[in-house]
Amino acid sequence: MSHAPQLGNAHRLGIGIGWRPEIAEAVEALPGIDWVEAVAENVCPDHLPDSLVRLRARGVTVVPHGVSLGLGGAGRPDTKRLTDLAERAEALGSPLITEHIAFVRAGGPLTASPALEAGHLLPVPRTKDALRVLCENVRIAQDCLPVPLAVENIAALINWPDEEMTEGQFLAELVERTGVRLLIDVANLHTNHVNRGEDPATALDQLPVEAIAYVHVAGGIERDGVWHDTHAHPVSEPVLAVLAELRSRVSPPGVLLERDDNFPPPAELSAELTTIRETLREPGPGPMPTPLRGKPVTSESVPARRGGTATPPPTTATGPGRTDGTETGGTGTPTTATGTATATESTAPGGAGTHPAKAGGAVSGPPAPATAPHPAAEQAGTAAPAEQTGPSGPDPASTDPARQRLALAQASLLSALVAGTPAPEGFDSRRLGAQSRALGAKRAEVVAKVAPELPRILGDGYRAAFLAYAKSRPMRGGYRRDALDFAEHLLIGDLPEDPAARRELTQWWRDRSGARPPSRAVRIARVARAVLVGR
Repeated sequence: MSHAPQLGNAHRLGIGIGWRPEIAEAVEALPGIDWVEAVAENVCPDHLPDSLVRLRARGVTVVPHGVSLGLGGAGRPDTKRLTDLAERAEALGSPLITEHIAFVRAGGPLTASPALEAGHLLPVPRTKDALRVLCENVRIAQDCLPVPLAVENIAALINWPDEEMTEGQFLAELVERTGVRLLIDVANLHTNHVNRGEDPATALDQLPVEAIAYVHVAGGIERDGVWHDTHAHPVSEPVLAVLAELRSRVSPPGVLLERDDNFPPPAELSAELTTIRETLREPGPGPMPTPLRGKPVTSESVPARRGGTATPPPTTATGPGRTDGTETGGTGTPTTATGTATATESTAPGGAGTHPAKAGGAVSGPPAPATAPHPAAEQAGTAAPAEQTGPSGPDPASTDPARQRLALAQASLLSALVAGTPAPEGFDSRRLGAQSRALGAKRAEVVAKVAPELPRILGDGYRAAFLAYAKSRPMRGGYRRDALDFAEHLLIGDLPEDPAARRELTQWWRDRSGARPPSRAVRIARVARAVLVGR
């Protein structure tokens, strides 16, 4: 029985741009903007940014784009994160919610190992086990959300060994089983072409294009034969060529330009939007539909959500799962003066292969509780819940063999990327190294945004010092916690060497962590823990 979504006129969005606080005024002034997308974890539903309020008043649709749910992870979706997403959609009057086909955390109860945060969107293995888990997680999310869900294909630097499906086949099966909509990122298709040798045209041929909710277009850069989906560079010709390839198959209900860093002048953003419009005017199945301009969520404008009608997948995998791995975002966050919540306490996506979640402001006051991770952008990381429970006891995930196998595989990979453990069998060690460096670089960038005092105190030595720290020390409580742990790590090592800088760093740490630095016994215990984690 097919559950492919039927996308009616109510979902015709038009041409849009990613809304970010740094370019809020420019977005409001851009001509011909039908809709915007906002990183969900960066929006507080009780205090919407003034810019988004004005856009909505003009009839501009706003779509919340989540980055920390981790639908592709081995665990079930976190109820608090789902509630937060639902609240944002309702506050914004959104016709749908979008998230990613990715995992952002691993370890924890399913593997009886320390919880690990990626701070980044990482690829899901295209296996029967992973598909079964993903389908169940998507259905859980669909039942909890007030509007339809669309999920995005991500970019990746690495390949899982022994995959059983192509990306197109994997997405087609996901749609068939769940009825979920697709957010197709053509820049990510190009990234996977360069980094993984996957042909975008083949992926598009295999996709159920009628399931597309909208399309992302973004820029990137190639370095040393690796394409980095930075969202900080102009859209390249190869990415536009993939957009044209998609347009030859279907008139996408909406197309959105993403930009998350290194923001250009408004005129350049406008020119990129014009180029996208011109690409979409090329001959294809039909003209772009009339956009839905800020239509409120109603029974007429939004089809009823799935509500449990999809046929569930088999309770056991239909083929061998991934067993070669021997081991294998946003909760309520404080708002800034501009009304945006910082997404840095969960998994902010960003860096190569994803879009970064934007940091909200400098560290101030005591650290937030380490309760939920969010990479940054376009943009994530906090600790996973200590225990997963269901309505009447332990979470069934803890006894699901497919989830357990996936959990071990993902924990093994993430441990190699963020804790310096050996690479799991079958992975390209060079690509793992590139991904690990990308994760470290992203952490350094986001920590510098949430704690700008650190690069000021450390000067030119900040980046090298942070990358050395991050090489074998995973995030344990989000980016604010990461900033404090980094400062403590330096002070334990009697760094920085300059006495004045060390005094200033000590004072900064004390103001945010407590009355005095940790005792010698605590320092020794923490060093021992770091050694054990790094094994």
